[in-house]
Amino acid sequence: MSEAAVGRPTVAGALSDATFALGVAGCDTPRLDAELLLASVLGVERGRLVVDARSELDASALARFEALVARRAAREPVAYILGRKEFRRIELFVDRRVLIPRPETELLVEVGLSLPSGARVVDIGTGSGAVALALADERPDLSIVGTDVDPDALAVARENGARLGLQVSFLEADLLEGLDGRFDAVLANLPYVASGVDLPPEIARYEPAGALFSGPDGLDLIRRLLPMVAGLPLVALEVGLAAYVASLAREVGFGSVEILRDLAGHERVVVARH
Repeated sequence: MSEAAVGRPTVAGALSDATFALGVAGCDTPRLDAELLLASVLGVERGRLVVDARSELDASALARFEALVARRAAREPVAYILGRKEFRRIELFVDRRVLIPRPETELLVEVGLSLPSGARVVDIGTGSGAVALALADERPDLSIVGTDVDPDALAVARENGARLGLQVSFLEADLLEGLDGRFDAVLANLPYVASGVDLPPEIARYEPAGALFSGPDGLDLIRRLLPMVAGLPLVALEVGLAAYVASLAREVGFGSVEILRDLAGHERVVVARH
């Protein structure tokens, strides 16, 4: 019998029960998820849960924690449950209008960090604004625009920009159509999943399909974009089929094309330069 079943549950007991329940539900990181949810309910850092392991939870805190655990057991992502996600040095508000920022996307920011002072950058398919805002945070000298075709996503990006106090212009646009001015660099994390691909429940049930899928092979938007940006000095694209996208970049005239691997070793970002 669990500690939560006799008397008032402790922090340790509640975490143990939640970890078990989330493991049964198929969550990949049940202990971490439980700790993040309980820390949020209690308004403390995760490390405090170790210090307070024997502390008792009151009925209200336990009920709120169990409600969050039930949502996670239904495979709702922790970031949506908490309404926030860390990305590099910033914390972003996120909800189901936007994709959850992922560590591999930080590669786009790292490419942007190499740009000369004052460069004009456009982050296409900005979503929550993660790439544009992280770059603005680390390189305030750059002139940065974030675009998205989805007004709901732009509302999230603008909210994040205002809350963080970072200078990024967020515009509604279909790729680069209708944008005035010339850019020195394009960074883009466009939808690149092939239609019909079987995705984990966290993604398939909760994240916006319009930000995930792009035609039968996942390349519809990238094929549209590359001719538009063929004359620009630098283009960096997060992709799924990196070798093929690299070949497309060469076909439209880029002289230097390289592929960057993410921390898991997957070919993730194609960087094309003139």
